[in-house]
Amino acid sequence: MKGRKIICMPLFVGLSLVLQTSCRGELPGVHGEEDIEVNPGDGSAGDEVTTPDSTAMMAGNIKGFFLLNEGNMGSNKCTLDFFDAVTGRYKRNIFPSRNPNVVKELGDVGNDLAIYGSKLYAVVNCSHLVEVMDVRTARHLAQIDITNCRYITFHDGKAYVSSYAGPIQISPEKRPGKVVEVDTATYAVTREVVVGYQPEELVITDGKLYVANSGGYQYPEYDRTISVVDLETFQVTDTIDVAVNLHRMELASDGLIYVSSRGNYYGLGSDVYQVDPKQKKVVGKLGVPANEMTLCGDSLYLISSGWSYETERYEPSYVLYDTKKHEIVNQNFITDGTDREITIPYGLAVHPVSREFYVTDATDYVTPGYLYCFTPEGKKKWKVRTGDIPAHFAFSEVTLK
Repeated sequence: MKGRKIICMPLFVGLSLVLQTSCRGELPGVHGEEDIEVNPGDGSAGDEVTTPDSTAMMAGNIKGFFLLNEGNMGSNKCTLDFFDAVTGRYKRNIFPSRNPNVVKELGDVGNDLAIYGSKLYAVVNCSHLVEVMDVRTARHLAQIDITNCRYITFHDGKAYVSSYAGPIQISPEKRPGKVVEVDTATYAVTREVVVGYQPEELVITDGKLYVANSGGYQYPEYDRTISVVDLETFQVTDTIDVAVNLHRMELASDGLIYVSSRGNYYGLGSDVYQVDPKQKKVVGKLGVPANEMTLCGDSLYLISSGWSYETERYEPSYVLYDTKKHEIVNQNFITDGTDREITIPYGLAVHPVSREFYVTDATDYVTPGYLYCFTPEGKKKWKVRTGDIPAHFAFSEVTLK
């Protein structure tokens, strides 16, 4: 079985992760699954989680969720957690004990996580691979090698993965990225298509794949486009000009695509743009920054850590936008003041039925983070310690064996 690639390299401008100089095997206390019993408490000690009632979590046949912790770049410290709503237990770092023969475990920097059918897919950016697991056991099924892979989506038995298609470094050489098509039955790469520079998240609608191009390695000359790929021919048919340094994407029920721009971290701030795929153009913008966003029904949740190199500080925001009414309905969806204790809001997820929502805190990027659970009304239910840089969620309809 192939081992994970150890990546120890200098940090470059535009990445939010903090470099650690040690490699995966040198880190003490990170091996082995921790099964945390549900106890009353606020989670401040790290091993307590207040979940007096998990019935809301199990609404709509949801049995829990996986949480992928990115880990510090260069540390090979990506880890996987699972919250079991049936038992109310939080299982931390589940991959090593279930996969003792996988060398270097999950690898370096977990960048995306998704469930498709009976399989769990973790995109591990700096190890250049997609780890495929059995969703019921989190046991290894396959490793798909994709250079500098970023995000994943699915359609009709295929996985589509965005890739920077080159080394993890800023370079004067302008190397375009690509989208890779993978057969989810055989794990074989079936097709590839060249898109814009440093492509990020993707959405699929009406037989077309839309990918947000960041141009993150081209600083200060970022890309500002969405590449449109016809899934039948797997060719780029259109390019939509949006804004610099694109990142997140969500497809609303009315057909509009919401895409976030990170800005340039200096004078040009982050914003979220509405793109009409039929008109192939921007039709509006929200006027709010977003590092992370997720859509639940017609509600678009947006969080921003609001970093600026000019002010050299974070100014977090938590905005709720109604994609049906096309208006901001809440300027802070955390209503009980808990937002003041979150240092760096990083990951975000909303239960598709109960509307409980989850926000992670990356703290200082180099030590374990925290996961917060909130009621739909924005009041904290519980908090638990996670791995380093908790980021990506995948809700599961099965419990973990």
